[in-house]
Amino acid sequence: MHRQALLILAAACALSAQGQEPVIFQGADLRLGTQLLAEHKCAACHQQKVGGDGSAIYRPAGRIHSAGLLRGMVEHCNTELNLGLFPEEVTAVAAVLNRDHYRFSR
Repeated sequence: MHRQALLILAAACALSAQGQEPVIFQGADLRLGTQLLAEHKCAACHQQKVGGDGSAIYRPAGRIHSAGLLRGMVEHCNTELNLGLFPEEVTAVAAVLNRDHYRFSR
């Protein structure tokens, strides 16, 4: 591997000293993410899709097994539902979901 590729890989695998947070979520605005989850009624949509309190939508078998895939799924919802979230807002929402449900460390 080239030195630059190794540096990028090392950075991607690095964990934040602030609670084992994935690099992709470092600096994410958790308060904004929480606000956006409520504003866009994400829980209500999840309840309609899977029933109950909607939490069964988290960790579907084999679909989301990394922080990057989690952020990608939030971006998918953003696109499919035409929410108009900016990239940093998608990251904020995904970071909240990671904190509250997934707990990926990298």
